[in-house]
Amino acid sequence: MVELKRRLKLKVNGDDYEVFVEPHRTLLEVLNNNLDLTGTKYGCGSGECGACTVLIDGRPVLACLTLAVSVEGKDITTIEGLSDGERLHPIQQALVEHGAIQCGFCTPGFVLKAVALLDENPNPSEEQVREYMRGNLCRCTGYVKIIEGILAAAKMKR
Repeated sequence: MVELKRRLKLKVNGDDYEVFVEPHRTLLEVLNNNLDLTGTKYGCGSGECGACTVLIDGRPVLACLTLAVSVEGKDITTIEGLSDGERLHPIQQALVEHGAIQCGFCTPGFVLKAVALLDENPNPSEEQVREYMRGNLCRCTGYVKIIEGILAAAKMKR
């Protein structure tokens, strides 16, 4: 059976896109393959690592588990939508300054999840940051510097 492509209108990083995709395509596939937004990473494909985290209407969502057709009409934010030209988002800057970026593969997912956390709770404790970031995996840093960077970003934001 051949699956027909469906026309989708997506709003990504404030820009409107129209794409034609099969209804079974994930948001991750559409971002990477149709929109050439490759900052959202494919890690595990099963929702275990957080590398594909994006924001949908300001909430963190795993793009590898989200059908693209389910986010039509919603605001989608990827890592590409956070910087202002050459200027990094404050969370990105704080992670760089605290040495929390090594290979960088997990960084987009951590940054977007941290954005959602600080929007929800501008003054989190270390324990709250650790709990919120649970589910985002990093094989390089050991998490300490990531947590320090997020806490520093929260302090800068206040």
